[in-house]
Amino acid sequence: MERPQGMTLNKTTWSVIIIILFHVVGLVGFALPMLRPLFLQIVPFHLLLMLIVVLTNHYRPDENFWLFAFLIFIAGIAAEWIGVHKQWLFGDYHYGRTLGTKVWDIPLMIGVNWFLLIYATGVLMQRSRLKSMIARIIAGAILLVLLDVLIEPVAIRFDYWSWTEGHPPVKNYVCWFLVSAVFLGVFEQFKFKPQNIVAPILLLVQFVFFGLLLLV
Repeated sequence: MERPQGMTLNKTTWSVIIIILFHVVGLVGFALPMLRPLFLQIVPFHLLLMLIVVLTNHYRPDENFWLFAFLIFIAGIAAEWIGVHKQWLFGDYHYGRTLGTKVWDIPLMIGVNWFLLIYATGVLMQRSRLKSMIARIIAGAILLVLLDVLIEPVAIRFDYWSWTEGHPPVKNYVCWFLVSAVFLGVFEQFKFKPQNIVAPILLLVQFVFFGLLLLV
């Protein structure tokens, strides 16, 4: 039987549906006390699913793309190690249990998260009308700082991480800007071909997700 025209959803559409659906389900799970312990346990698996969605939507991934992903993952872990063990970056903090398996007190998922955030922001800036690389880097870094402002209260509440002072210092946001700018500069150097909307949609959904969790 011939499939009716207009009924086929392409990979991009399915990916956006998955991103929105799993964040909506996650929002409900975090909001309901009876479901919250379960949903906190599956946070690492949620991040892995988002990673798969983003990776499968990169246009013609080659060795340069995988090198970029590896570099940001390792650099993200390294930045967090410096922050946790030396307090030279971000401030005095430590990670809780929510992000899962740790190496040297740093969750492996934080490297995944750095990749997702940098890649999504880089693609968004790539799709923007900003012609200057410096402008794209600065705008992207500011955007990630704004996202961190939303993430911090949620992260503290749900044991992603915690601060010795009980709240993030100004240093955290300054370092988020600087580290994000460096990583976005790396993204720019790889000069990826224009990508689809999946990664920027993930970034937008995260703004909504953490913004709504602040109200729960």
